[in-house]
Amino acid sequence: MLLVFIIALIGALIFSALSLPIPWLIGPIFSVLIAQFFIKDRAHLRWPAILRNIGLVIVGVAIGQQFDLGLFQNFQSLLLFMVIVNLVLFGFCLGIAWGVSRMTGLTFKTSVAANVPGGLSQLVLFAEEEGDVNLTAVTYFHIVRVLGVVLLIPFLVSGHVVSGSSIPITAESWQVVALILLAAALVPIGRKIKLPVAHFLTPIIVVILLKLFSIETPEMPSDVLHVAQILIGAYIGLLLKPETLRLPLKVLGAGLLSTITMIALTYGTSLLIAHYLDLSFATSFLSTAPGGLDQMGLLAAAVKADISVVTVFQLFRLLFIFLCILPLIKWYYQKKIV
Repeated sequence: MLLVFIIALIGALIFSALSLPIPWLIGPIFSVLIAQFFIKDRAHLRWPAILRNIGLVIVGVAIGQQFDLGLFQNFQSLLLFMVIVNLVLFGFCLGIAWGVSRMTGLTFKTSVAANVPGGLSQLVLFAEEEGDVNLTAVTYFHIVRVLGVVLLIPFLVSGHVVSGSSIPITAESWQVVALILLAAALVPIGRKIKLPVAHFLTPIIVVILLKLFSIETPEMPSDVLHVAQILIGAYIGLLLKPETLRLPLKVLGAGLLSTITMIALTYGTSLLIAHYLDLSFATSFLSTAPGGLDQMGLLAAAVKADISVVTVFQLFRLLFIFLCILPLIKWYYQKKIV
């Protein structure tokens, strides 16, 4: 764990020195990923999920503080666009899944699970529960998509970043710690009611509720956010191991091609959304990008996009996947078996 932290910190510092986008997240991902190809005893590299979850809680609190409740005044127009965008996106995803299935020989069910742009952990769990799905292929596709999104998208939106002042640690740091502990303590409730990405979404809801009751919360210091990004980046960097790349070459190529195609598709839809909803390009792109709610929320916070819009769009997609798409896939194949 200490070695992983040192590698992640070095990556963050190098990316920060080079003034690259989102250095405290992308630096650790890149350095930890590359280091695994050179460390012989990499089986002993560890970064427990609890550290990533701590980072998600911190980022969730920070995003909740920046959430604009005025967004819900125009929610009807947003809802229409969210439905249209997701129907178009999933139509294209089915087309991509069909092409990947024909190209690689993977079953169509595996291909659909691999190409649905949902959360990494949730779709890998779905693949584990389904006995007739190639778990390795699904994991590879989603890890490549996560890495592609968090490494490529910041460079696409970096020209649209709004500079923000750094928030120093103040004498009220204990209030920040208390707020983080409160949010973390309520995460089990979020998991109990099946919130997607509970460690991230529960803190957002907690802070929004505090704002609704006019309870002021302390600003999250930038140094604390940097630490949170390292905790998340180190975990993502360890996800893709050299052993994962032992899939057939055509499957490896299909994963890369699928990621590039989806990013290109969302690039086009984001231009339309930015025009019709009068949003910044960074906001519309991160709202439609095929990443997880936590990654897109973190990137939105880093590039000063409209976090409220990004969070609502990504949350709607997650709910659409887990309430409509995945149950429909299971029902179709169960009916087919019968």
